[in-house]
Amino acid sequence: MARGSRLARVAALGLLGVPALAGCTPNNEFWRWGWPDGVTDEAYEMRTLWIWSVIAALIVGFAVWGLIGWSVVRHRKRGDELPKQTAYNLPLEIVYTIIPFLIIAGLFFFTVVVQNRVQERSAEPDVTIAVNAFKWNWQFVYPETTGDDGEPVNTVGTSDEVPILVVPTDQDIRFELASADVIHSFWVPEFLFKLDIIPGNENGRDNVFEVTVREEGAFVGRCAELCGTYHAYMNFEVRAVSAADYDAYLAARQSGLGNFDALESIGQPGAATSTTPFDLIDDAQRADG
Repeated sequence: MARGSRLARVAALGLLGVPALAGCTPNNEFWRWGWPDGVTDEAYEMRTLWIWSVIAALIVGFAVWGLIGWSVVRHRKRGDELPKQTAYNLPLEIVYTIIPFLIIAGLFFFTVVVQNRVQERSAEPDVTIAVNAFKWNWQFVYPETTGDDGEPVNTVGTSDEVPILVVPTDQDIRFELASADVIHSFWVPEFLFKLDIIPGNENGRDNVFEVTVREEGAFVGRCAELCGTYHAYMNFEVRAVSAADYDAYLAARQSGLGNFDALESIGQPGAATSTTPFDLIDDAQRADG
């Protein structure tokens, strides 16, 4: 058997093995190429863009590697005679100018489509939540509610308690972000999305986004913008619950219960489970020591 034929068969077996390996990984993890799964509709859109971008890059890569290999074999030295020299090849130059342009244009087009989809705002979202960032904590306000003090229900973190943002699943949620001082950044890794909060643009278009959460659970949130000395301490938790539990939670808060007791009343842990508060005093003492 010719050497080239054996190599072709080995390569074919390798390619056949890829789908088999992919089938052994949970939740199609292989085809996500390291991209997180995400828990929102918007995360699905971004994950799909990432997967097809990697596939396109691999196709281009294999084509380039194949051409390099073909050139090495086809133009290998066969003797001392100087091969034919070509100053330029106009048709070839046109081709390798047009093809990269088409690739870039295609990637740009699909990126813009996904970006517009992720940043799309509905006329009437199911839920609106105001997020106020400040050095170095978070406040979550439910503007469509009224607490026992006559003000909208809100949650603020402390040095001993991580603030918990409660949201319903399977509903369109609008976040209206505001900063009281410097630029912060609202980031929930499972959303596969973050948004910088620019001061002076409260509730403006640039500080608003919407998501639809599809999975219940507790997801850590962070500030992703270096905002000062205690930037790393700005953790929070997103607690995604069913729509019925969300309504029951807000009813409990409006009746006067605190965040901890209201979460306990719907069968949820009252304290954050995905992250813990930092001990500021202990950290300061260790820094001084």
